[in-house]
Amino acid sequence: MRYALIGCGRIATNHIKAVVNNGLELTAVCDIVPEKMEQLLAKHGLEKEESIRRYTDYKQMVEECEPELVAIATESGVHAQIALYCIEKGVNCIIEKPIAMSMEDADAIVKLAEEKHVKVSACHQNRFNIAVQEVKQAIDAGRFGRMSHGSIHVRWNRNKGYYDQAPWRGLWASDGGALMNQCIHGIDLIRWLMGDEVEEVYGQTRQRFHDYLEAEDIGVAVVRFKNGTVATIEGTTNVYPENLEETLYLFGEKGTVKLGGTSTNNIDVWKFADEDAGDAGKEGLKEATSNVYGNGHTSLYADVIDAIQNDRAPYIDAKAGRNALEMVLAIYKSQKEGVPVKLPLSDFASVDMKGMFE
Repeated sequence: MRYALIGCGRIATNHIKAVVNNGLELTAVCDIVPEKMEQLLAKHGLEKEESIRRYTDYKQMVEECEPELVAIATESGVHAQIALYCIEKGVNCIIEKPIAMSMEDADAIVKLAEEKHVKVSACHQNRFNIAVQEVKQAIDAGRFGRMSHGSIHVRWNRNKGYYDQAPWRGLWASDGGALMNQCIHGIDLIRWLMGDEVEEVYGQTRQRFHDYLEAEDIGVAVVRFKNGTVATIEGTTNVYPENLEETLYLFGEKGTVKLGGTSTNNIDVWKFADEDAGDAGKEGLKEATSNVYGNGHTSLYADVIDAIQNDRAPYIDAKAGRNALEMVLAIYKSQKEGVPVKLPLSDFASVDMKGMFE
């Protein structure tokens, strides 16, 4: 399958690993900074592969290389425009999170993908974590009984050196803050695992230590689901001196689970009333990862390839990406207006937060 990568920054190495692991034909890479393409290819021993073409213009790349699948791993602010162009051209897409920066653009991606019969997957790869998959199976089997509540805590560190690496970070138009960039994976998980149907979100965000940015470095929220459950969200890049944890708790009538590690890749607590033989060894499970992004990209790519070949929806489709974005934007809107926000959200964008912390 002919594949091309658009954007060769920090996350791109996980995409190249997934390409190699899945045996895709890497036909081209694209970045507006040529040195980044060379650095990325050299990191994976591909710098001398003459079959891999280099582009600084993604439209020219799509026209000339005719890839069947592209991954969009650029700065967040241009995800939507690149995705909409590729979908219009009939190219299947993997879009790094967030899939867009506005509800209008996210809804447009979902709609156009359906119209063009193109497969689009949002890159919320932590859904493929072994620990997360175990929890999803327990939920689907009804092992929790009635759910009480849940919570997600993303307690990470991002210092000035991180933001200096790329000038687009921390800006409303191109990135958003801690919730949009670092915490959206955990926010995606809590929504998905607790039933997806959200009624109302109340949030508070602040900028405490990163006054050189436009956006927030701490956000908290309470989420009310249509099924009667509630959840809390805490996300920050203010933890001293380094990443602490990404933990997810689920509390049910007949079960309690805590996922931990740096990216919900460990099972710290696994307790169920209907204990069975399959539970042995679950508590204490640790999935080794080489970086904070985990191992999920390879599994996500395998799923998308299969979805294209068998003409089915990807496991994590464009609507999943839209829903994760909606949660973040609902928290932003709640902060701006000072009141709970009802979902669905139709007309809000990260740029609507401009000036919030000035």
